This record gives sequence, C-alpha cells and structure tokens, in this order.
Amino acid sequence: MQYHLLLRATLGAMLLSIVMAAQAAAQGLAPAAPERAGMSSERLARLTTALEAYVQEQKLAGSVALVARKGRIVYHRAFGQRDREAGDAMRTDSIFRIASQTKGVIAVGTLMLVEEGKLLLSDPLGKYLPEWMETNVAVPRQGGGYDVVRARRPITIRDLLLHTSGVGYGMGVAADAWQKAGIQNYYLSDRNEPIRDIVARMASLPMDAHPGEQWVYGYSVDILGALIEVVSGQPLDRFLHERLFAPLGMNDTSFFLPPEKRSRLTAVYGLDAEGRLFRAPSEGPAGQGAFVDGPRRTFSGGAGLLSTAQDYARFLQMLLNGGTFEGRRFLSRKTVELMTADHLSPIVFRPGVGEGLGFSVVTDTGKRGEHGSVGEFGWGGAYHSTYWVDPQEELVVVYLTQLNPAGDIDDFGKLRALIHQAIVD
Repeated sequence: MQYHLLLRATLGAMLLSIVMAAQAAAQGLAPAAPERAGMSSERLARLTTALEAYVQEQKLAGSVALVARKGRIVYHRAFGQRDREAGDAMRTDSIFRIASQTKGVIAVGTLMLVEEGKLLLSDPLGKYLPEWMETNVAVPRQGGGYDVVRARRPITIRDLLLHTSGVGYGMGVAADAWQKAGIQNYYLSDRNEPIRDIVARMASLPMDAHPGEQWVYGYSVDILGALIEVVSGQPLDRFLHERLFAPLGMNDTSFFLPPEKRSRLTAVYGLDAEGRLFRAPSEGPAGQGAFVDGPRRTFSGGAGLLSTAQDYARFLQMLLNGGTFEGRRFLSRKTVELMTADHLSPIVFRPGVGEGLGFSVVTDTGKRGEHGSVGEFGWGGAYHSTYWVDPQEELVVVYLTQLNPAGDIDDFGKLRALIHQAIVD
C-alpha cells in the first residue's frame, strides 16, 4: 500500500513538473523570482555590482542585461545612460544596433525555406543567384601581390551559413579590388541600393579562400539575405517581419528605426587608446549610423538589425524550446538540432568552439576555458553585444551595449562568470 502511494505521489509530481514546464513554454518568457528557476537573487546581485561599476568607471555609457532560465526572466536590468550628452537614462526597452546578431536571424530564415522544400543546404548558391555559380580566389604571390584563380568548386548555401564560402569583408588579399568596387567592412545600412544588387557585384571579385577550406568571416550572411529575397519572392524586411518578428512578438526589431522610436535608440560610444570613453561620430561603420535618417534601402542580413534585449531573448527562447514559442512552431526540433551542431571540423575556429549553421557552438568547455556547457550556442555584434543559449542549463543570456571600439574591456568574461555562479540548483 505504501509503495503504491509513493508511486502515485512520484508520478503526480512528475506530471505536475511536465505541466508547469509546458505552461512556461506556452507563456513564452514571464518574469519570475530567480529562486523559482534555480538561481540565487543574492548571487545575481554580484552581477549588478559589476555592471554598475563599468558605468561608474566610465568604461561603458550603459548596458542592458537579460537572463532567462527555464522559460522565466530572472534578471532584466538597465545600467547607465542611453545617451550621456542628452542625459537620458538607459531603459530595459532601449533599442540597440545588434550588428552580427542579425546573422542568427537570417540563418533561421534560411532554414525555414529549407523546411519548405524551396532549397537544400547542399545546393550551389549559383542555382538561385546565377552570377555566383563560378567564383574567383585571390592567391598571394611570394614577395607580394596576388594571382586570381578559379575557385575549386561552387559555394554552397551550407558554406555561407558556416562562413566557409571564402567571402570576407573585402579586407583580405585582394582588398584593392574590393575597395575599387566600393564594398568593404560590415556596415551596409547607409547604402542607397537593394542588397541583391550589392551581392551581385560581389560575385565577380576575388574571394579570400576556396569554398570549404577555411573559416572566413565576411559577407556570407548578407548573401543569404539576398538569397532569401530571391527564393521567397519578398523583400528581406517583409519576409522577416511576417515569418519571425510579428509572430514572435519582436515588436521593436527592424532594419531601420521608426521615427517615433528615435528617443529609444542607444547612442554609440568607444574607448580610445587610453581607455577613455568618447561619443562615436555620426557616420561610418563605427559611428551612429544611418538607421534613422539614411536611405532605408539596404537590408543587411549580416549586420543590419536593431532590437531590444527582450525581443532578442524571445527569438533565442524559441530556439531553446526546439523551434516553438507560445504555442507556435517556427522550426522543427531536428532542424534546431542541426543548426546547433558543430559542422566545422576539421577546420579550426577557436579552442573548444566550433561552428553551427548561424551560431558558434561549444564542443569542449575545458579547451575553451570558460564557464558554460557543451552544446551552448551564441554569437555577438560589432557594437559590443553578446548572447548565448545553454540547452543543458535551459539558459538564455542577452547583453547589449553600444561600444565600438571596445578596447580591452573585460565585461564579457565577468558577465559569464557572474551569471553561472548564480545557478544554485
């Protein structure tokens, strides 16, 4: 009798746990006390002290940090100022340039089209963008200069997702050719032409490596943005809004800032050689950018989005949930598993870290030498933002600042250490 009562109680507790987990997933991201998600309020206070110190020491103008665990937001705080010169305080709904955090969004959009049978990861890019069927590679000459040779094989869609296409940011061996074409650096949002036209011009330029042979960071995901436009038949901004942003409730995520939200856009700052904070200039890739008053024509899939910490956390929670959010499925569980597996070996990226389809992926925590788990995936942005998702710990972290250049500031390391030390279950 006692055994049956114990079994019934155990099964009841398990069922309650499953129901509560399902309810948390259905609700999306509801705020909760850290202790309800296996974290310590007292220990998270150490994170608050550290992030406040960066503002007090004038290493950062401001930041927003969000931590979610087990489907609940356990930490969401703003620090410092959105705009020091205007005297405006940072808010948790302040809007940031997320730069290369755009890449993960485009990766999801690409895999949505794979799931619809509209393309395959193994397809050559030239099947959809014909000018890319055959490309050239710049090979350095001994003593200086370079030769241009035909690529050994076509670039595939998987190459673009893994950054093994050989396409850089126009700063490599053939930088002179890319400069002459007017295509260099990650920032494209001030252009007055469609992304499809810019990508078409890239195709004739010499690449930095043969496809599939090296990890080369560059315009690969901007090319994917143009691919999405061609395959879907929609402008990239409309595709993302209809397929991701609106259904996920990412109401403050867009390529260009609506005029009525101007007062929420965070100013960009930098650290000079002496470690002093300065306001970035208006123009250029390290400046305030053309997100408000620019031409609003170039949708940069590699570095163009604006977002908030909560919006981006909703996107990441969808991936952590295996492709679902608030009862709606965006990707299959198997697709998310494929995206967050390491595809890069034997090509080396970083010690203990490989590359998935749109994200870096931790393969060995000891070799990486930081807190985390095998299977953790994430990335960051040029304006000194970062994020990660840890499926083992059911953890989502979004940290947004606007600092470019960032010098040797050590906030990323402290953020990681202080969040992990607050896990107590």
